[in-house]
Amino acid sequence: MFVGANSLALDSKGRIAIPARYREELAVLCQGHLVVTIDTDPCLLIYPAPTWQKIAEALLRVSTPNAMAKRLRRQLAGNATEVEMDGQGRILVAPRLRKLAGLEKRVMLVGQLNKFELWDEDRWEDQNESWRDEEGPIDTESMPEELRNLQL
Repeated sequence: MFVGANSLALDSKGRIAIPARYREELAVLCQGHLVVTIDTDPCLLIYPAPTWQKIAEALLRVSTPNAMAKRLRRQLAGNATEVEMDGQGRILVAPRLRKLAGLEKRVMLVGQLNKFELWDEDRWEDQNESWRDEEGPIDTESMPEELRNLQL
């Protein structure tokens, strides 16, 4: 499981170094093969290849006449890029994806249990503040049933 937020630098070639604490798990889980795509939020999603495969299979099962399903498939699959960690644990984030997510020099790699989000660091900080201040307390009534009974 991938948890925590890590401040990283994009190098001049657009690479980020995956933190050492995730590298061994990624080597076992997917031999360093990852898929990077855009999200509905202004960030990128980074999936281990086997996890991405499950997402892709689910997208294939959804009816394409549904406009939202078609849009989501186009967005996720159409922007997906396969990458591989190099010997130093770095991955190259394609220029087009960096532009779409507004990634500059400093980024945040945020663990989301089965994947990562990659945010521009300033945008991540602003979004975090917004989530805490503007959205108010979490409305448990509107939560999915699976989360309502979660003991925190």
